[in-house]
Amino acid sequence: MGTTAPNPRRITMTPAARRVLAAAARLFYERGIHAVGVDLISAEAGVTKKTLYDRFGSKEQIVVEYLADRDERWRAFLAERLDAAGPAPGERVLAVFDASRAWAQEFSPRGCSMVNAHAEIGDPAHPAHPIITGQKRWMLALFTDLASEIAPETADSTARTLMLLHEGALVAHGLGVFPDAIALAREQARRLLA
Repeated sequence: MGTTAPNPRRITMTPAARRVLAAAARLFYERGIHAVGVDLISAEAGVTKKTLYDRFGSKEQIVVEYLADRDERWRAFLAERLDAAGPAPGERVLAVFDASRAWAQEFSPRGCSMVNAHAEIGDPAHPAHPIITGQKRWMLALFTDLASEIAPETADSTARTLMLLHEGALVAHGLGVFPDAIALAREQARRLLA
């Protein structure tokens, strides 16, 4: 799976910081990270720029918190669906696609926030970069674990194929290339595992 980057610094959330993060998350997702400045974030959050900088220190730290929060919420959302799917690894694989479809419909009409952020943050030195790549490595590890339970001898290959189906579906969903891309990817995953 490669080396894992160190965990980025996180801040303690105060009520003002939570308002900033909520405003930034909405704006970053809707408009893009580079298109949104701290003036707009502070205005939308109802705080001064001084408060914003006192809480976060920089726009980069707001981006870190935004992506880390999305990742934590996604992992919790997925964990609930995996628990509900039961112990059968094939059903758990399909539950990942079902969870992604539900998440996309509710929280991600413009596609995966990690993929979108990576389009803007390609520099590995950016403090949010480890969150983006870490989330995708985590997904690959999850698919690998599940594939190992199904067919240990082909687990790596199967996991990579599942990952490509999953990530491709997220991108196609975000671009609106064709309807219900995630459901199509789920069906292809089911055929792969049959």
